[in-house]
Amino acid sequence: MKKILTAFFIVTALCSFNAKPSLKGVWEYAGDIYNGKKQSASNDYKLHRQYDDAHYDAFFIEEGEKPALYEKGDYALKQDTCFETQTYSRQPSKVIGITLKYIYQIKNDTLTLSGTLPNGAIVQEYWKRVK
Repeated sequence: MKKILTAFFIVTALCSFNAKPSLKGVWEYAGDIYNGKKQSASNDYKLHRQYDDAHYDAFFIEEGEKPALYEKGDYALKQDTCFETQTYSRQPSKVIGITLKYIYQIKNDTLTLSGTLPNGAIVQEYWKRVK
């Protein structure tokens, strides 16, 4: 009986490490490297992305103003790759409905998205976890 209970607890513990990956939470833009040129986040406004298990909403936040939705999309994580499809953009966009592929990494409280945009630009974005 002891062996069965021990085996049950080991299997349960191992299964808990197999959680579906997610970016769930709120992330704040912290800068990027665009075609080798480093850019910092603005001090005048913030960009937030709010992720659930399969979608994201992106907000432009300026002090004293109501957050403005500027982008929405869907995403899926498979191993080290994030597949992102923009479904709404407040400004004209050439990537609505196009799935972009990024290598993603979460280290401590930083999300890094690295990839090549359809125009050939190489980008590495940094997002800090807010919630």
